[in-house]
Amino acid sequence: MTAPASKQALSVPLGADPLHGVDTEAFAADMRALKEEVLASLGPEDLAHLKKLERWGRAAALLGYALAWFPNPLAPLLISLGATGRWTCVTHHVLHKGMDRVPGTPARLTSLGFARGWRRFLDWFDWIHPGAWSHEHNVLHHAYTNEAADPDLVQDNVGFMRNSTLPRWLKLVGVFFSACTWKFTYYVPNTMQILQRKRRRKQAQGNDVRADARGPESTFAAFDLRTADGREVWWRCLLPYAFGRFVVMPALFLPLGPSAAFWVLVSSLIAEVLTNLHSYAVVVPNHAGDDLYRFAAPPKHRHEWFARQVVASVNFRTGGDVNDFLHGFLNYQIEHHLFPDLPPRQYQRIAPRVKAACAQYGIPYVQQPLPKRLGKLFAVMVGDASMPNA
Repeated sequence: MTAPASKQALSVPLGADPLHGVDTEAFAADMRALKEEVLASLGPEDLAHLKKLERWGRAAALLGYALAWFPNPLAPLLISLGATGRWTCVTHHVLHKGMDRVPGTPARLTSLGFARGWRRFLDWFDWIHPGAWSHEHNVLHHAYTNEAADPDLVQDNVGFMRNSTLPRWLKLVGVFFSACTWKFTYYVPNTMQILQRKRRRKQAQGNDVRADARGPESTFAAFDLRTADGREVWWRCLLPYAFGRFVVMPALFLPLGPSAAFWVLVSSLIAEVLTNLHSYAVVVPNHAGDDLYRFAAPPKHRHEWFARQVVASVNFRTGGDVNDFLHGFLNYQIEHHLFPDLPPRQYQRIAPRVKAACAQYGIPYVQQPLPKRLGKLFAVMVGDASMPNA
């Protein structure tokens, strides 16, 4: 890698510019060179790896339902693990075009084939609409990470709670409730309202993509059946998933008796809470904490964007397919934000090199165990800590 013009200690005072004195242009050049090297190395191992992760998730869900017809704690745990793995390990990387350039990848695992039309119910059956997710996450969150146009900027999204005079314990209760329900109460309305704003912007021939991130309407307006937008949310997100998961699936077990169908329903409901908690834990702390930066303005140059992804993101414990599967491969958040369109296996391979490059250029690279990051997340959410501005 190119030697930086000047080095900077890894210890940067919080609140100071974390990229002051950093040769961001040279760092970006090295990252682009690494990306080209990775793309040239893509091969059948990447496809086999993703398919293995897919099998693990499918097997967990199938075994969970096979055990769900009688009361036991394993069934909801396995159903939940299957749902979380499907979203984080498979859907997330496929819709990011991570498999598009891997030789031999079937159409169903490419961004143009995955979860399209009727395949949504086979590929990614969840509350969230795939098209809405792609614009909210792949476009806005990744292009404008921790800027005002990032719809997932935690500190801004929970300003009402941070500024509230409620006792701390009650705020933490609110955090727990949101974690138990967040796909339904956060991602569905957030992604769909963003998709609807995008449509209106295009109809008006507007070019400001950042404006899609936030609007004057409340989150609750997304569920308003009196409006066309609200009815779309129910028709495209809420009703299909609720009917399939909580009506059709239990009904399939009726040949075993009403008791079997009842326990499948119970297991499905518990699994829904567990998959919300699991996915919340591995997703939400990725860009929040008093040692991660938020930005008041866009980067001055394109090459600065690369360094920003590092100081706005955090990695958890990495290494080993089982550990990484349980983290949804979101434990490689820094590498993923530098290169969003890679297969999950490649993040395992390049993480040590990215970390070494950050040390070389003096760019803070934060990696800590998930429990510690959850603590930092909660501190930001309840107002005990704030993210430094850069």
